[in-house]
Amino acid sequence: MQLTSFTDYGLRALIYMASLPTGHMTNITEVTEIYGVSRNHMVKIVNQLSREGFILTTRGKNGGIRLAMPAEKIVVGEVVRRLEPLQLVNCETCAITPACRLRGILNNAVQIFLKELDNYTLADLVRENHPLYKILLPEPGAHPAR
Repeated sequence: MQLTSFTDYGLRALIYMASLPTGHMTNITEVTEIYGVSRNHMVKIVNQLSREGFILTTRGKNGGIRLAMPAEKIVVGEVVRRLEPLQLVNCETCAITPACRLRGILNNAVQIFLKELDNYTLADLVRENHPLYKILLPEPGAHPAR
């Protein structure tokens, strides 16, 4: 299974925010520069992450984005469920749909995939991940107090 770039960069944006000190605000420009993704694409991702309740956005001069809850409460499987269109095949126009067993097998595979992702939180991805801190937070002392 391959995630869409939307989900991929949504997870990456969350990883970046989780690697920052607790409560620290960042902004879309910072995230787009780190990952080299278009600002327009990241704006859409951030809007969806906000609508889904994973991040908080604040407008204005002192505005920005940050996690809406502790990283320990953000389950990777739930993020994928909310961002990813999980339909692997389109059975609506297929002639063999009434007799096909493939759809059930693929649905089971997706459920197993998500169940595995449910074993991990955003905190698991960033906790004491010093190589990640060096990449995302190059300034000395910028890593989170986790």
